[in-house]
Amino acid sequence: MLPTPFTTQMEALLGDTFPAFAAAMLEPPPVSVRVNPFKLPAGLPAYFPGEANSQVPTANNQNSPVPWCPGALYLPERPVFTLDPLFHAGAYYVQEASSMFLHEALSQTVDFSCPLRVLDLCAAPGGKSTLLASMLGPDSLLVANELVRQRTAVLRENLEKWGVPNAAVTSAGAADFAPLEGWFDVVVADAPCSGEGLFRKDPEAVREWSSAQVIVCAARQREVLAGATAALRPGGVLAYSTCTFNRKENEENAAWLVSAFGLEPLRLSVPAEWGIVETGGGYRFFPHRLRGEGFFMALFRKPEAPIRNKNAPSAFRSLQPLAKKLVAELRTWLREETEIRFFQTPTGDVLALPGVLEEQYRVLDGVLKHKWFGTHVGQFKGLDFVPDHALALSNVVSPDMPGAELSREQALLFLKKENFELPAGSPAKGWVPARYQGLNLGWMKVLPNRWNNYLPQERRIRMALGGYWLLAIGCWLC
Repeated sequence: MLPTPFTTQMEALLGDTFPAFAAAMLEPPPVSVRVNPFKLPAGLPAYFPGEANSQVPTANNQNSPVPWCPGALYLPERPVFTLDPLFHAGAYYVQEASSMFLHEALSQTVDFSCPLRVLDLCAAPGGKSTLLASMLGPDSLLVANELVRQRTAVLRENLEKWGVPNAAVTSAGAADFAPLEGWFDVVVADAPCSGEGLFRKDPEAVREWSSAQVIVCAARQREVLAGATAALRPGGVLAYSTCTFNRKENEENAAWLVSAFGLEPLRLSVPAEWGIVETGGGYRFFPHRLRGEGFFMALFRKPEAPIRNKNAPSAFRSLQPLAKKLVAELRTWLREETEIRFFQTPTGDVLALPGVLEEQYRVLDGVLKHKWFGTHVGQFKGLDFVPDHALALSNVVSPDMPGAELSREQALLFLKKENFELPAGSPAKGWVPARYQGLNLGWMKVLPNRWNNYLPQERRIRMALGGYWLLAIGCWLC
């Protein structure tokens, strides 16, 4: 049951359309996914496994596009994503459709043909970060930041699955970006909010809601937005969003941005048939008007002013260039055309950074304390190289490496870390990528009489393959 103060608030906001809104809040939320263009450039397969052991579509199993985001689809029902190897390979991301509007909003306001520095300020679990990564060119840098350190694990995992090398994951407060004043071309602030737009899919959000909490959230959002505005370069674009309905966290904070910082509100061209409501301060998504959850977004441009360049330190704090004698070995693992520079952490982890972005990584390194850069490719044990799981999922790994192409049953057994006989034609020895439909799932090492599974233990499926019992499942929604 919805809280009475919330119902009163929505009746005042919606007027005669409130009954339709209340009815929509009782319906199951829609399910939507977004394709990884780097891994499935032709789009998703014609099916989604709605049953644990079935790939046969039903008569009404028709996917339909999300109108404001290319490569995004509504599904007719929620499959068991945990039992789809393509999900583990990073072929798609399960994301709430309304939040995908970020693609349309930035497409209309930002020139993505130019190299950009983009900050996703409140990034976990990674929906908007993976969307941004799909939009950016290889010479652009994505910084996915999450204040809560415990939430960076899922953020890093989702970006690893997306496979892009031109990203950094950081854990910092908005104020910690002050030394990077005016450094980012785009800042996305999907600020923590009271969560009213999530009520129909998250009963916990209903229990935690209160009018007092709305006021607390609105004040906290202004702190986030102040930091976001400072980090944005003059002429840059700020995208502010929430998954809530009230005006305090939405239009009132949008108006505050204009009055406090002189930001210019940006209007978008939005087709009427999409059902999105334009207000004086932004764009609203209501579940009775479209297939999506409650959402708000407002776009702003920072006034033009002289841009101050941030000088990069001459070296990283603790990363050291990889010894030249080891670089040649690593080159055989990567795409030939990839311009990569290799660095080693004090613990021996080898990182691959796009050469064109090295200076920008050094700037971040000099300012922020908690950060993870580029692609973790592995470690050297003496002269022997042990590849990291992130390398298997990365878009820079060589597609020419001989691999083991697994059936769906074998792929699921691999993801459960259970034994099976390798398919005929698999490499007879050495490091071998386990693949499903041409996409890497992880590494196996083939020995004379056996093979070892190097899937990280924390990535293992803990679900019974023949049913729906679920011990643990990651959060992929945002």
